[in-house]
Order: sequence, then C-alpha cells, then structure tokens
Amino acid sequence: MLAKLFSVTLEGIEGLLCEVEVDISRGGFDRPTIVGLPDTAVKESAERVRSAIVNSGFRYPDTEALINLAPADVKKEGPAFDLPIALGMLICSGALVSDKLGDYVVVGELALDGRVRPVNGVLSMAMTAAQQGFKGVIVPLENACEAAVVQDIEVYAVGSLAQAVAFLSDRLCIEAMMVDVDALFDQTSVCDVDFSDVKGQESVKRALTIAAAGGHNVMMIGPPGTGKTMLAHRMATILPKMTLSESLETTRVYSAVGLLQKGNALVATRPVRTPHHTASGPALVGGGTHPRPGELSLAHHGILFLDEFAEFPRHVLEMIRQPLEEGTVTISRAKGTLCFPAQFIMIAAMNPCPCGYFGTYAKKCRCSPAQIERYMAKISGPLLDRIDIHIEVPPVEFRKLRRRGHDGTDSAKLRQQVHQARQKQLKRYVDSTKSNATMSHRQVEKFCELDIGAEQILRQALMEFALSARAHDKICKVARTIADIENEEHIGPQHIAEAIQYRRLDRKY
Repeated sequence: MLAKLFSVTLEGIEGLLCEVEVDISRGGFDRPTIVGLPDTAVKESAERVRSAIVNSGFRYPDTEALINLAPADVKKEGPAFDLPIALGMLICSGALVSDKLGDYVVVGELALDGRVRPVNGVLSMAMTAAQQGFKGVIVPLENACEAAVVQDIEVYAVGSLAQAVAFLSDRLCIEAMMVDVDALFDQTSVCDVDFSDVKGQESVKRALTIAAAGGHNVMMIGPPGTGKTMLAHRMATILPKMTLSESLETTRVYSAVGLLQKGNALVATRPVRTPHHTASGPALVGGGTHPRPGELSLAHHGILFLDEFAEFPRHVLEMIRQPLEEGTVTISRAKGTLCFPAQFIMIAAMNPCPCGYFGTYAKKCRCSPAQIERYMAKISGPLLDRIDIHIEVPPVEFRKLRRRGHDGTDSAKLRQQVHQARQKQLKRYVDSTKSNATMSHRQVEKFCELDIGAEQILRQALMEFALSARAHDKICKVARTIADIENEEHIGPQHIAEAIQYRRLDRKY
C-alpha cells in the first residue's frame, strides 16, 4: 500500500515543499530504506519511527518500507520528516484512515516514546505551506507560536504521535493556534539600556545618530575604556522599530539555525551581534559543507558590532566587503548557490595603535611609527573606503565620570531625530527598505545636489586628501542624512563640512 503526505525541507533559510511517499509491499525489503538524498539525521529517522509507533500503542508493519522524499535531487536535512514518515507507516498498515492528508503540511521530530519534539525553521516551513495553498500545518507544540505568526494558514500543535493520529482521524478536536502579533511586539520590543547611561561623548552620539538615521556604517577609534562598546550596544535603541516584514525576515534566519529563544515567536527588537575577533570566515559570513547563515545574516536589520576590528584576520575582514555593498551573502558550492540576507549597520571599534594610547594624553604611547603603520595596515583601503563614518572616541573627563544620574542626550531624543530623517527618506525613495546609505550613484546625483559653497568645500577636500570616487559618494550620502536630520531640503556647506569631518582615517593615516 502507498501513502503520500507533505512536508517541508530547508534550503538555507528558504522552505521547499517535499512529498513523503511511504510504500509497504508484501515482498518487503532487506531493511527500512529512505531515498531522496537524505542526510544522516533523516536516515536514522527509520529507527526513531519504529520505536515511536510501538511505544504509542500501534502495531509496527511486519514488512519493511520504502520511503521516498521528493524532489529526489534536493538534499534533505534534519529530523523534521519523522512525524510524516510515521503517519505514512500507520496509513499503510491501516491504523490511520483519513481523507484530509492532502490539506496539511506535517513537520516534527519524534522521541522514542512517541512525543513530538521541536524542529528548526518552522517559520519558513509555515510560510512555504501558506504560499503553496495548504489549509493548515501540523507542528510540534513548542513551534506552534512561531508558525502561527503566519496569518494565511491554520496551525495545529500536537505533542505526540497519538495526538496527530487522533486529529487526522477526527477523533480529537484541536483548536487552531492564534497569536496577537501586536501583543508580541509590545512584549518583546523593550530595551533595557539607554544612551543616557554613557557619560559624555556627545560628539560620538551625534555621529551614531547620523549613522542610524541614514543606515551608515561606522568606525570608532579610541583608547581602551572610553565607552566604545557601551555606545555600540545602545545603537539599537535609537533605530526605528522593526516592521512586521523585517521581523519575519530576521526571525526566519534565527529559526533556521535554531537560535530563536524559547517562548519567543518573533525577533521583535533589532539584533546586535558581537562576534569575537577569533571568528572564522564561515562563522562570520556563513557557509560550511551544508551552507548556513553566519553572523552577518544574524545581524539582518540590526547591528553588527566588530570590536577589536584590527585583530580580525585580514582575509576574514575582506569577506565582508561584498555584503556591505549588496546587503546579501552569496554562498557558492558545486551543488548550487544560496543567498542569505545581510542588511545591517556595521559598527567597528579599534584602538589607534597596538598599545591603545597613540594620540591621547591618558598614557604615553609605547609604539613606534612602524608598529602603528603595520597595525593600521591590517585594514585594507578598499574595506575602509566602504565605511561611511570614522569618529574618534576620546577619554572621558573626570568631572563627567563623577556626575550623578544620567548624563547627556538620552535615546528617546535621538530616536526622534532618527525617525524624522527616516520619514523623509521614505517619502524620497517610496521604499521602506531604502536608506541614504544604500543610494546608487545615479541617486546620489539626483538627491544630493550641492550649492556653490558646498561644491567648493567638497572639491577642496577631494584634492587635499586624495579621496576616491566611493569616498566622494559616501560624503554626499552622509551630508544628505545630516540635512534630513535638520529638516533641510538642500545640502549646504555646513552639512558637507561635517560629513568630511567623519572621514578622519582618510586624513590622518
């Protein structure tokens, strides 16, 4: 007898509909056989299914089964096929009779006692089921809230194989899972840090506000203990709140790699990823034998903070050049190419020299000019060229450190400035995903017109500092953001002058 059910496998973070075909014939096979490019976890499902069926009180078929996972030319990974395979076995043995198998997509891992365990990537699986026109999806209990975020499909949660059988045979009524997406955002989109926690550093807060308003990448240079890490971690508090579409895109990445926190159906706050400088290329960018997202994709629609920037291996830093420009990570393998989203604001922090005190009065620098030159040479010119804003973070004065309570501008005030600038960009580009930082050269020419004074200042800066064409566009983009913050339609000399001040590394080293 032949049974056919539907499930979903993941290619990167994208879901791909699969047919699960189970055939039991009287001749039998030497052993339970699974075909269709299964990985080790899928091959081992035959043993889990056998124990789960028996321990759930059902009779395991006397003859062996052939299980086909179609399409056969796509690699199948993970234990999500356990539940549909077990249901197919029970259909073939006559223990389950149902006329609605074609209405549902089924995913879930089975424990040996018949319990259904959670799996990764359920959000993408539910989205795929909805796009393919299925009535509903049957998922593990722990994944139910995550899947229910998809509004166009019914989600049924089961805790055991016996519950799934009873539901499909109409012997058990299970209510479709419903979630209030707005309530989820209210519960999880709360930040427990604020820019007012940072003593002093008003000029750096100004630069980070510009970066948040226009989506610009930032390099902070300063000695140890000046607040670079604190500032970076508070950057997310002034970014615009995530939209539902942004949250879904980011949640898909976290769900696919199993990093979605238990009890959280959505990633509702902008992520801040802080990989260590010993991270490998695949860990940072993504990849591996079976490609999976890296830190760049986990920072999608959020912040990627690279502390001790110069300590990262140079070949690893060079890997992020293309994602910084295009907003995606492309992983190419012999079997195919996968693209992962990677739209983020990069904040890099580094010391000015190996000892950390070059150019400051806090301590005497012990580094020779050659050592400083070698240290700065760890960062290539093309990569530095792709960073819009370079800002120095000086030591904090004693009187500011000892000031009681919160000091300086808080996140609420800065967020208001960012919101105003983002609204102007939304009207300008008519695209919620577009920002000043992502303007093309043609858009720079259209939206960054300069008056005579601004033109002269920019010409002088380009000649004096030998800036590249990319640096020219970066200055214009930052100046456009500064004008947006100040609610100015035209870019004036003061906007261009401030934008040039943020190219410190082009002028100093």
